[in-house]
Amino acid sequence: MGALPEGAVAAVVVTRNRRDLLAESLKVVESQTRAVDHLIVVDNGPEEESARDVVEAYSRPVTYLPSYRNLGGAGGFALGMLHALALGAEWVWLADDDGRPADEHVLETLLGEAERRELAEVSPMVVNIDEPEKLAFPLRRGLTWKRTSAELGEDFLPGIASLMNGALFRASTLEVTGVPDLRLFFRGDEVELHRRLARSGLPFGTSLRAAYLHPNGSDEFKPMLGGRFHAQDPENEVKRYYTYRNRGFLLSQPGMRKIGALEIARFGLYFVGVKRDPKAFVEWLRLVRQGRKERFYRY
Repeated sequence: MGALPEGAVAAVVVTRNRRDLLAESLKVVESQTRAVDHLIVVDNGPEEESARDVVEAYSRPVTYLPSYRNLGGAGGFALGMLHALALGAEWVWLADDDGRPADEHVLETLLGEAERRELAEVSPMVVNIDEPEKLAFPLRRGLTWKRTSAELGEDFLPGIASLMNGALFRASTLEVTGVPDLRLFFRGDEVELHRRLARSGLPFGTSLRAAYLHPNGSDEFKPMLGGRFHAQDPENEVKRYYTYRNRGFLLSQPGMRKIGALEIARFGLYFVGVKRDPKAFVEWLRLVRQGRKERFYRY
């Protein structure tokens, strides 16, 4: 297999034991009006043999990358993105197996926005797959949190981007920012990459002319003080472990340290004052400290 053509787009999809969801995702990727030049699927659960046949049914050039060690979303995307760069892709388009582009024009729209605005990275809105008029994750604008696409108003949000979920990177951008940090496994890896992107000084943002469908994640963000503040509190114990541990690491990084003290006050208020669960706050502090010390033990 030779190098990709000039201006080529490589799509990277990470999956693990979700064959039907992967098939739905690839169906929409395959239907794009601006065709993907090469598809790379990283399978974090190849021992189940649930993804290979779905990938092999894809009509355009494809690489199936099985990983017999589960690398998580962070490591899976890092592997796929590095493979895309090695193939010579000029653009790298990211997707997950539980989400998909909202229509067949998403890639074409994102490329047009990136070229017209000279962007290093551009993301679509990430909306609730069951209620597309709502955002999949709340977005803070000033002192208020937006939960619907209509509340955003503008057609482009500079300096704001949800990464992994439909994000489009120039290859040259990844040479500056690097790829996701394998050690984070999952949860917060996209925030850490966003931190590097913001500190790079490169122009990026979100186009409201394109959307990516994703399962609702708003329920994890618990409102406080009339909705002026939120605290992320996943119900799943594994998600809590990686969310809080990785948050501790993030808050120790350049560009994030100023909000560390505010985080302690915010989560203290949530766990003790709202949830009435001091033990949960102690556990949150333990995991945050573990992350700050870069003790990236698996759950």
